[in-house]
Amino acid sequence: MIRFVFRFLGLWILAAAFIFLIYDGTKSIAAGVVLIKPFGETWNDIHAGSLQALQPLMERHSPWLWDPAMLSVLGAPTWLVLGVIGMILVLLGRKKKPLIGYARR
Repeated sequence: MIRFVFRFLGLWILAAAFIFLIYDGTKSIAAGVVLIKPFGETWNDIHAGSLQALQPLMERHSPWLWDPAMLSVLGAPTWLVLGVIGMILVLLGRKKKPLIGYARR
């Protein structure tokens, strides 16, 4: 059951990544230059309070986790971050390969 949930969420997140890829592409074509919306800006547009609450929490537990790690994720394109998260969830939810031969025991 949990595999189904991982696959389901992963596919929805991959669909959202594709939508953001198309969004960035159409904005880039219309402007004539490459425009990429960072993940931090998208998160801030959706729910700014949670992003602002996450920073002190992460800095309190491990300061290195916020400055190099999380800031690089927040600066990455939205479609890339969502695509990686979606692929990880789909891979976690995939069905196990059937065992054959002596490996069944």
